[in-house]
Amino acid sequence: MSFQEQVILYLCIIISLVGLIEYKLTIEQHVKTKPYILCSTTIIADIVKNICNDSLDIICLMGPGIDPHVYKPVESDLLKIASADIIFYNGLHLEAKMADLFAHLAQRQTTVAVTCNIPRTMLLQVDGHDNIFDPHVWFDINLWIYAVQIITTSLITKFPEHADEYQKNSTNYIKQLADLLAQTHIMMAKIPKEKRIIISGHDAFSYFGRLYDCTVIGLQGISTESSPGAYDIAQIIQLICDQNIPAIFIESSIPIKNIIAIQQGVAAAGKQVAIGGQLYSDALDIPKSAGDSYIKMIIHNVQTIADALL
Repeated sequence: MSFQEQVILYLCIIISLVGLIEYKLTIEQHVKTKPYILCSTTIIADIVKNICNDSLDIICLMGPGIDPHVYKPVESDLLKIASADIIFYNGLHLEAKMADLFAHLAQRQTTVAVTCNIPRTMLLQVDGHDNIFDPHVWFDINLWIYAVQIITTSLITKFPEHADEYQKNSTNYIKQLADLLAQTHIMMAKIPKEKRIIISGHDAFSYFGRLYDCTVIGLQGISTESSPGAYDIAQIIQLICDQNIPAIFIESSIPIKNIIAIQQGVAAAGKQVAIGGQLYSDALDIPKSAGDSYIKMIIHNVQTIADALL
């Protein structure tokens, strides 16, 4: 072996040893003082928080404002995933880049798609696809209660010593969601039916539209990976001008450039349309904000829509 080859081999050994030490330190830093639950999105994590309080640690892969449609796991995520006692994810291809990973993990870890118990007849099909459904089910509060129930059942099965506490918390939270449903129906009913037209960045609000009897138009499809065409934008501009729609909406987790393009296009046609405000779509917001919980997110969205369209 030449001197150069010896040096290369020596460097490879050193690098490998350093990597092993760093990995060991990482493991030690993640020693669990209590079980932890891994949630793919902030909206799912909020359910778990309401049910388990402080009895478990909750780790969320995709933080506030993160778009789950395009999220790709990084190296540090893999350790979190491998160490989780339960993994909760949305399913219905919301976490498109991670769907295969979660399916594989289900063979050796408790891995639960929180949408799995929603009757398929209650889901909205994607046009032209019999077995592909809109994943944004949290915008129908009735459907999101199914997610609360499957999460509660999974937590009680895994941690039966907390069964009474979790069931009590779950029952209380579902009651809050029922109250939220009644409150938001009253708020939306104040908007005349012909004015209930919601135009936003991507097609995240179809369940919302069905629940509150609104027309919903998304510039992109159900996934933000899709791109709007010029014809789509032109159609929306024409609709706004023809029906004198007063406002369009930006979303918290996707860029606003396409919505701005629509506003500019309307202006070029001699009309005006306002930016009605920011709606939370695929993620909650940072703590102490108007959208830092599911209930606050829904109230914020409904109030923002009502203020802009009335």
